[in-house]
Amino acid sequence: MHIIEHLSKAKGPLYSFEIVPPPRGKSGQEILDVVETIRALNPAWIDVTSHSSSAYYREKMDGSIERKTYRKRPGTLGICGIIQNRYQIDTVAHVLCLGFTREETEDALIELNFLGIHNVLALRGDTPNFQKSIPKERTINQQAADLVEQIRDLKSGKFLEELDASQPLNFCVGVAAYPEKHFEAASLKLDIQNLKKKVDAGAQYVTTQMFFDNKKYFAFVELCREMGIQVPIIPGVKVIRSAAQLRSLPKTFHIDLPDELVEEISASPNHVAEIGERWAEKQARELLAAKVPSLHFYVLNDAPVVAKIVKKLQS
Repeated sequence: MHIIEHLSKAKGPLYSFEIVPPPRGKSGQEILDVVETIRALNPAWIDVTSHSSSAYYREKMDGSIERKTYRKRPGTLGICGIIQNRYQIDTVAHVLCLGFTREETEDALIELNFLGIHNVLALRGDTPNFQKSIPKERTINQQAADLVEQIRDLKSGKFLEELDASQPLNFCVGVAAYPEKHFEAASLKLDIQNLKKKVDAGAQYVTTQMFFDNKKYFAFVELCREMGIQVPIIPGVKVIRSAAQLRSLPKTFHIDLPDELVEEISASPNHVAEIGERWAEKQARELLAAKVPSLHFYVLNDAPVVAKIVKKLQS
C-alpha cells in the first residue's frame, strides 16, 4: 500500500520507523532482530536508509598513497525486500541523488518495483568526501527535486532511454524537511521554498528531520501551509540515550536542543536514559493530541526503548 493511502485511510494514530542497514561486514540478522521488535508495534511502514560510497586513503608498501572507495552500509534494497515480503510490512526505500547517477537510480527503482516495493523517500543525500568520476554518457540529479522529477517520469512510463511499450512504475514519493532549517539554506523561508519545489515536482508527503521542540514543528507546518504546501507533514522523533548525544546530535544533524532538556540532562547525567525516554513520550503525546498524520521514530540502535514508548502510547 502506498504511504499516502495509509495516511488517508487511518482510523487512529499511525506509527512508522526508520532503521539503518548494518555496516559492511556485519550480519544482516541484527537488523532483522530490530524488525522483529518493531513488528509487534503494528508499524504502518518502515523506512530503510541508503548510503553512498565514501573514500579513504592508505599508504602502500612503496610509500605511495592509494585511494579506496566503499559503501559503509550497503543492503538497502535487500533489507527492503525482506521486510516487505517476509514480514508483509510496507517499506520505504531511501533513494539518493549524490553518489549515484540517474542511470544507477533508474536501475535501483526497477529492482524495487520487481520486489513489490512502491514507496520511496527522495533525498539529495550528504555530500560525498570524494569526487565521483561520472562517465560522459551518464547524468546525475543535483537536487532532490530533480530526483522527484525522475521518479515522476517513471510513474508515467518515461525511462531515460525511449523504450517500446514501457510500463509505468507506480511509486509513492516522499521527501524530507527540516523544521529548524537545512543548515545549507540561507533562511527558513528559502528552505521552505525549496521544499515546495519538491512537492510541486510530485512529492506526495513530507517526513521531517528529528526535532526536540514541538513548537518548532507546529510553526514550520504553519509556514508550509501559508506558502502553499498542502501534503501531509510527518514529524520525526528521536529518543536521547546518552549525555554524549548533547554534542553529537547537533553536530551530525544540525539541530537545536531545548534548554530545558539540556539542563535536565546536564544536572543528572546518570539518569539520561530515563530523561530521554520521558521527553520523547511527552513530545509524542503532544504531537498525537495535535492529530499529526503519523509519528515517525528514528530507531537507530534504540529499538527496545522505542518499543517501550510506543506501547505506552498505544495502551
